[in-house]
Amino acid sequence: MLYGDRQPRHYGTALSHALGGNEPLQGVSAYHCAEPIPHWHFVTYGFSELHEKESGDPEVSGYGFELTLRLRDDGDSAEPPMWALNFLQNLARYVFGSGNVFEAGHYLNANGPIALGRCPTWARGEVFVHLHARSSAYGYSANNRCTNDAVRGG
Repeated sequence: MLYGDRQPRHYGTALSHALGGNEPLQGVSAYHCAEPIPHWHFVTYGFSELHEKESGDPEVSGYGFELTLRLRDDGDSAEPPMWALNFLQNLARYVFGSGNVFEAGHYLNANGPIALGRCPTWARGEVFVHLHARSSAYGYSANNRCTNDAVRGG
C-alpha cells in the first residue's frame, strides 16, 4: 500500500448512481502528503467494479480504471478543497453519461479554469497518464493519474 496505515479523509455519496443518485462515483479518498511538497492525493472509487462483477468482459473491471489527482496544498489545510472532489465527480459524469473512457495519452482542455471563482488555480486542462494495472476477482483496473499545473506549481 502506498500510504500504509494512514487513514484518508473519505467522501462517499448519499445515494449512489447505481441506485438512481446523481453522483456516479461511490467515493473519493483524500490523503494529505508532506513530500515531495505538501499536497492532497485524491483516489476515486467507482469506475471499477468494487463489490461484484457486473460487466460482460471477464478481463476488465468496470470501465477499467480509477483516477488519482495530486493537488498542491500551499496552506497545510486540514480539509481538502471540495472543488477537487466535484471535479472528479464531473469527470465521472462524463464517462458514465457518454461511455467514453480515459486512456493513457488522452487530455481534456477545460477552455478555462477548472474551478472558476472557487479557488486560485492555473489548471486549464488535464492529462491522463496510465500508471499500472491491478488485477482483482472482477478483472483488471488501470490507475490513471490526472495531472495539472496546480500540482507542479503553476
